[in-house]
Amino acid sequence: MQYTQLGRSNMSVSKICLGTMHFGTKTPDDEAYKIMDKALEMGINFFDTANVYGRDAYSGRTEEIIGNWFQQGNNRREQTVLATKVYGSMLPAPQPPNESNGLSAYKIRKHAADSLKRLQTDHIDLYQVHHIDERISLEEFWTTFDRLINNGDVLYMGTSNYSGWGLAKYQMYAWQQGMVGFVSEQCQYNLLSRYPELEVFPAARDFGIGIIPYMPLGGGLLTGKKQSVAGSRTAQVEKEYDMDLSTNNQLEAFSALCREIGETESVVAIAWVLSNPAVTSAIVGPRTVGHLDGLDRAAELQLDPAHIQKLNALFNINTGRQLKPDVPAPQAFAW
Repeated sequence: MQYTQLGRSNMSVSKICLGTMHFGTKTPDDEAYKIMDKALEMGINFFDTANVYGRDAYSGRTEEIIGNWFQQGNNRREQTVLATKVYGSMLPAPQPPNESNGLSAYKIRKHAADSLKRLQTDHIDLYQVHHIDERISLEEFWTTFDRLINNGDVLYMGTSNYSGWGLAKYQMYAWQQGMVGFVSEQCQYNLLSRYPELEVFPAARDFGIGIIPYMPLGGGLLTGKKQSVAGSRTAQVEKEYDMDLSTNNQLEAFSALCREIGETESVVAIAWVLSNPAVTSAIVGPRTVGHLDGLDRAAELQLDPAHIQKLNALFNINTGRQLKPDVPAPQAFAW
């Protein structure tokens, strides 16, 4: 496994990040434990989750599974760089006051404490804001998270689904107050969804923020599949991207290029994501232990510049996933 520093921090993380969104819903507890054990064996030390994951059962279910796994011994927690998120509601609708989507000092304090309990740990290595909240003041935002850092509950701060201007606005304020600010931004990025290259990546690089993309395989669209299974995650993304795997000539050309390179579609797709100098680590969310196969190869593969050029031409920024109509940024290219 290959390692690198997370943004301008001096913390080392694996270039593959284990995404845990399926734990507790599509992936049962025992399989989730096996996935995490295998990830550590492969050298993957960076695990990403969120307080709302597992909501098909109940919000917080995924964090509970990770916390139970930590308690199985063998220094599992000490070997793991643990990232989780805050923003979404943890309760079903209708939510009581202060529990709807968004951020406040009142809510963040409670949700951070609850995450620590579920994860059965005394600190969160990377605490990420799951989505931008334009209503909260910069003063309330940073004094709240700085308090968590000063208390030792959180080591580093990151974002998810932020725009370029959002990163600049919040990072400048943090630096003006003598804070480290953000060290990472998590956004959807793959060969079929390249919009972050326009503004998010340049801002992130300028402000020392490492990009940790989710969905580097396009939800399964970039794995060489010729058709999706009804009700699967791939079928859902296929609809979101307005694509048909069985008739897509672009994906056929991609598979042909992968054969020319001599690697599988999954390995090439992830290696392409990691080839961008703004990217620190790619988040891959396996549902089974077998889905981990080849991830170490993707981390180490250095694509030839000529092949990168061909991939960029095949999946140019104007193809693939489209911006949501009549929705302002950043929601236009986030969820």
